[in-house]
Parts: sequence; structure tokens; C-alpha cells
Amino acid sequence: MRTEVTWRKDLHREPPRTDDLRPLPYRLALPMRGIARPYFYRKYNLTVYHQDRFPLTGPLLMAPNHLSLLDGPLLGAIAPRMLHQLGKIEVFGGLQGALLRRVGQIPVDRSTYDVMAVRQSIQVLRDGRVLNIYPEGTRGPGDFGLIRGGVAYLAMVTGAPILPVALMGTRLPAGDVEGFPPTGSRIDVVYGEPFSVERVPFPRRHSDVQAVADQIGDVLRAHVKAAVEETGHPLPGWRDQKDLDD
Repeated sequence: MRTEVTWRKDLHREPPRTDDLRPLPYRLALPMRGIARPYFYRKYNLTVYHQDRFPLTGPLLMAPNHLSLLDGPLLGAIAPRMLHQLGKIEVFGGLQGALLRRVGQIPVDRSTYDVMAVRQSIQVLRDGRVLNIYPEGTRGPGDFGLIRGGVAYLAMVTGAPILPVALMGTRLPAGDVEGFPPTGSRIDVVYGEPFSVERVPFPRRHSDVQAVADQIGDVLRAHVKAAVEETGHPLPGWRDQKDLDD
């Protein structure tokens, strides 16, 4: 009889192989979450909707909209499970970068096809953990208007369910994407219903990945629209001019 350990080892041997990668660390993130969670609840008027929709076991692709610099730290602190998050490689320098790596975060070079970042993301999901990826690829109006192929590819490789997440209030209208909203600002986090796409064996054609990305985009756009209606909290609109090339 195959044990779960054997089954996961077999998964790591499937293309693209991840059995040669060292597991990403995460234990340091656990006490940090315990400190950060109450901090964010004290600092902001924070409401989380439908937390019961968040799967407490198994692999999960968490797919939030992206408004500001606050999104990653906030979700990392308040999510029911520890998150491995993809972040642009530019923030992984010096002591900050060393700390981000120690808590299991994944640097990604957005100027190229970053093979290592992709493999580490697949590894996280094959290990039954949670990966947070921003389908829009960068900070913007938060309406899921443009969906990149990364979330579709990872879902097609691993079969991990996708959890839509709508963030409102992490950036105020005309606010700075590099800043944080003022203390006491209203922030709403709305979890959607998890959904899955069909797992596709190697090879995976670019056109197929894009078709799945379009389908995922439809679901995410519907979720953020419903979240705005449920909460009465509008999105902030376009980011400030200096960040249009971020």
C-alpha cells in the first residue's frame, strides 16, 4: 500500500521534477505570524469575510488581487495557514532578503522565465502547503483585469485548488502602492469558494495555459465584483503614476 510519503515522493519526480530541491523553511514564520496577526487587527479596522471557505489541509493556490505593498504582509499574518508567497526579486536583497528566505518566501525575476521560482512554487504545492500568487502579476486597480499565466500553469501541473481572495482598503484611492493606509483605515478581506481546473500532464502548450488563465480570470473577476457588492467597499482604481512601470 502506498503511503502519503511515497505518494508525495512520486509527485516530486513528475516533470518538472522537484525532488532535488531542499524544502523551503517555514518554522520561523509561525511565531512571526502570532505577533503580526493581532498587530494588524489593532492597527486597522479589519474584517475578514467567509474564512470558513479557506481549506485547512492540502495544497492550495491562494489568488488575491494586488493593490499595495501591504497585501503580502497582511495576508501572511491573518490567513488561517502559513503562506509561501512569490515576491519580486528586487526586495530580496540584504537583511530583508535573508529574512524573507528564512520564512519560506520565493523570489521571482519578472524580467525572464524564472525556472527556479516556478519549481519552488510547484514544490510547495506538492508538499501540500499554501502558495500565495498574485494572478495580476503586479499592483494595480485590483479588478483582475489582466491575468497572467502563472496561476493557470501551477494549477494545471499540480491540480491544487484555487482560492479567490478580494482585498479592499489596502490602498486608498490615489494612494501610494509603496505605502500603507493610515492607522484605523477600513480593510476588508473576502475569501471566495475554492475551485479547481483539470490537471494536465506534460507537455502543456502555451495556448492551453492561456485558455485556462482566461477561465480563471472570469472566476476571479466575478468574485471581486461580488465582494465589492457584499461589503460596499469599492476598489481604489488605478495606482499612482510613478508606479505604472512597476
